[in-house]
Amino acid sequence: MKKPKIVILGAGYGGLMTAVKLQKQVGVNEADIVLVNKNDYHYETTWLHEASAGTLHHDRVRYEIRDVIDRHKVEFIQGTVEEIKLEEKRVILDNGDVMYDYLVVALGAEPETFGIKGLKEFAFSIVNVNSARQLREHIEYQFATYNTEAEKREERLAIVVGGAGFTGIEFLGELANRVPELCREYDVDYHKVKVICVEAAPMVLPGFDPELVNYAVAQLEKKGIEFMIGTPIKECTPEGIIVGKGEDEVEEIKAGTVVWAAGVRGSSVIEKSGFEAMRGRIKVEPDLRAPGQEDVFIVGDCALIINEEINRPYPPTAQIAMQEGEVVARNLAALIRNKQDLETFTPDIKGTVCSLGEDDAIGVAFGKKMVGGKASFMKKMIDNRSLYMIGGASLVLKKGKFNVL
Repeated sequence: MKKPKIVILGAGYGGLMTAVKLQKQVGVNEADIVLVNKNDYHYETTWLHEASAGTLHHDRVRYEIRDVIDRHKVEFIQGTVEEIKLEEKRVILDNGDVMYDYLVVALGAEPETFGIKGLKEFAFSIVNVNSARQLREHIEYQFATYNTEAEKREERLAIVVGGAGFTGIEFLGELANRVPELCREYDVDYHKVKVICVEAAPMVLPGFDPELVNYAVAQLEKKGIEFMIGTPIKECTPEGIIVGKGEDEVEEIKAGTVVWAAGVRGSSVIEKSGFEAMRGRIKVEPDLRAPGQEDVFIVGDCALIINEEINRPYPPTAQIAMQEGEVVARNLAALIRNKQDLETFTPDIKGTVCSLGEDDAIGVAFGKKMVGGKASFMKKMIDNRSLYMIGGASLVLKKGKFNVL
């Protein structure tokens, strides 16, 4: 009898967790498992803000996929997914095709620019290892160049961060710690540096506890971060950004670095492949299958799950993606053994912690609010836990965060 072929697209938090759990639950003779990913490494998306600011080396945020999969059970293919042909049960890659019996779509997120002119061309984004390296090197280049020019251009030292959500605030926290180091390194007067956070919404960290948000804003302002809340970016230019002020007024903010951290969408492959989706995200069935597709599961940034209590989607976090991966692995194991009762998915939110730099954070964990060093410790424990769940103690020893106090 032919073994079913399970193909997992993407080795982010959700895809890699599916593969790692599946290889433990399914015997070599029960199924062929194929994992497809653009790079031969997984990167911790939730650490990219540190690599972008230069407070953590970019190699620390990634590890080889082959180090955590069982290569006797999982075949790894390095390739970029271009389209899924649902009728043919075929995935088109940039370097060939892969047929499947069961498919797990875990393709991750892409920046969402909301059609704002010039963002794609002139703003940096924090989306992968290479974009993080590019941003870090660009900021360093601006500091290094400032003092070498006969005519000093202070906009070189201005950094605009678009978005006061999770990514924006965590990046600002790292930047607040990094800027004094850069000033010392490149002989720049600290008071000439401007870091401005521009947010269209009327609040910072929407959905977070207001008391914790006030703490975060106060801590960042103390370190020189300026906030422009309720201020939409209208356009990004080679010189900086143009923001809306009131009804018809606009204002130009000159900056040598503009970072867009105000939104992501699911993969564009989703729409290209004919799924019904909202901004690249599919509203999945309770068992995480795509509507009308018995053999296709969706996890991570491409899965849209509604929190019935507030009738809004759950944010696509790493912790939810990993929990989805565990459920999908069990459901796939059930399907290949001809069991039709599949597990439904309910997120188990253990807490949320937002870092404000190396030794500061805000968060809610196990129902308790925390700030400062205690929250920072919790953040590092969460980071280490996600490494442990994928690669065990050896991966934690290799890549974990131990400067916890």
